[in-house]
Amino acid sequence: IAATNKSLTRLMQEGKFREDLYYRLNVLAILLPPLRERTTDIPRLVSHFIARHAADAGKNIRGIDDRALAVLMRHAWPGNVRQLESAIERAVLLAEGETIGIEDLPQEVRQKTDAGVLAIEIPDTGISFEALEKQLLEQALQKGRSVSAAARLLGMTRRTLQYRLKKFGLSHPSQIDDDEAGPGEERGAAAGRAPNGASAAPDG
Repeated sequence: IAATNKSLTRLMQEGKFREDLYYRLNVLAILLPPLRERTTDIPRLVSHFIARHAADAGKNIRGIDDRALAVLMRHAWPGNVRQLESAIERAVLLAEGETIGIEDLPQEVRQKTDAGVLAIEIPDTGISFEALEKQLLEQALQKGRSVSAAARLLGMTRRTLQYRLKKFGLSHPSQIDDDEAGPGEERGAAAGRAPNGASAAPDG
């Protein structure tokens, strides 16, 4: 049995894989979709890996809690099953009780969930929603080149974002919204006009 995550057909056509070896291996090919496309397999794989690595570590780990499993179900798993097994092996070693929790999962799995969903765990001491909202707004302002771009990052309208920015006394570093003003356009006093609204006479 041989496995690969490369296209051997393409590599053979490009002369990067031996043709005779390709046909020797390609007797019965089984195409397995990436883990992110078969998330229903994750709970069974998790149970299998917990049993295997708990036995190896001599620990009594009975399972994983629902919140931690939900995080695993949302993750994109670019490393597929091997990455999942590595995450579970680490969690088994770190778990202090009989159940794996979110805190036992690798940081990159906890923070980078699929489709831009943030995995945020509310601590027992509580959390300030306004402080969290302000942090998200500040990050969007830093990443977005304009107010409109920042609004798109947060999935809200420009008007809604402006309302929330005003609530916290925040503003975009640039005073020109590139999505609203074209090249050479200015806000405030129009170019070529004096402050009192009269047309400025050209020099000479």
